[in-house]
Amino acid sequence: MWTVEAAEPGDAATVADLWVALANGQRRYGSHLRAAANREPIKAAMARAAADGRLDVARDDGDVVGFVHYTVERGSLAQDLTRGVVNDLYVVPERRGEGIGTALLDAAETTLKERGVEAVSVEALADNERAIRLYERRGYRPHRVEFERKVENDKHSRGN
Repeated sequence: MWTVEAAEPGDAATVADLWVALANGQRRYGSHLRAAANREPIKAAMARAAADGRLDVARDDGDVVGFVHYTVERGSLAQDLTRGVVNDLYVVPERRGEGIGTALLDAAETTLKERGVEAVSVEALADNERAIRLYERRGYRPHRVEFERKVENDKHSRGN
């Protein structure tokens, strides 16, 4: 049986590997992130997040089968409320449908609420219908819409 718990800094390498899998999977929905190229900076970021209590993992028999990375938004502009942000949520494909993603999201929301947030935001790529359904079932509603348009420039036309 799996459990959700706070990650330890020693989990950073495993979580970075899962993040690479997440980023690779997001490419089919149009993500521009280069998965493997970002593994080392993500590993360092996840170690910091674990040390700061901003990373939870789902474990089954000692193996990490999912993770959620979150933070309290600290912008330079004054806002009407304090917002928590779920940066990443991932469950290994063979364990999806067991409620692990929901439990990870519950854990993040609980911690963020304890830290004084009044709203929690999460992003999903527009074509990732499974993620969108999960968030909608949880009561999340669209708040902002991001638009993107490709432009030609010297870098793009050279294939870089």
